[in-house]
Amino acid sequence: MRKGISRQLPGNALIQMNLSDEVVDKLILASAKQVCATDECCVQLVAIADLPSRFGDFQVAGFVSPCDGKEHTAIIRGDIVGKESVLSRIHSECLTGDVMGSKRCDCRDQLLESLRIIEENGEGVLLYLRQEGRNIGLTEKIKAYALQDQGYDTVEANIHLGYKPDERDYGVAANILKNLQVKSIKLLTNNPAKIRQLTDAGVKITERLPLIIEPSEYNKHYLETKARRSGHLLGDLAKIHDVDKILSTDPDDLS
Repeated sequence: MRKGISRQLPGNALIQMNLSDEVVDKLILASAKQVCATDECCVQLVAIADLPSRFGDFQVAGFVSPCDGKEHTAIIRGDIVGKESVLSRIHSECLTGDVMGSKRCDCRDQLLESLRIIEENGEGVLLYLRQEGRNIGLTEKIKAYALQDQGYDTVEANIHLGYKPDERDYGVAANILKNLQVKSIKLLTNNPAKIRQLTDAGVKITERLPLIIEPSEYNKHYLETKARRSGHLLGDLAKIHDVDKILSTDPDDLS
């Protein structure tokens, strides 16, 4: 039975290492009883279990979503319930990158770096959303890869297949954070559109933290396309942490 183990940090601060059984039971009960607005994508928390990993001791929370019929997870470090400015990463599934180690993208590197940062911080959460290929699905993403092999960039490939450049919906992420009773977050992201969607969905973001991965010969063009076509905060823009500035400024005018 989990009792809510804590550890000592520099400066004699104590930090909770996991959620106790009592807290987990309360979260699951509250999730089952939640009342959803008609335009809100409600997910249901079904279980939380310990997850010892190469990065440290985490907990994994399982969610089911009637909105998209998918199962999503949250990787939790420490007691984040009821907290403000919780260090957070919203990560979308990428089988080719996360599992196979594809060099075409920076997904695996961002996933591993986020877990490392959260562990080093001693507290935080990573939401792993089942939105493969910017939510077009695995086989469609492979079709997009084939088009990229012919010279299309990542945005052009999605459009050619009949999709928007990015089909992801972060309403699910907002509801997961609500289920975990996180009051506000510090978000690890380079994507201003993610910040806008989460804010529109009611998530309070107190700070944007850059998540910069050194480009390789394989993903250099991919990252350049992210910056040029999707407004990702890379290069000189990586230093921008102010969420209000990001929200109030056209991506083309950020400096």
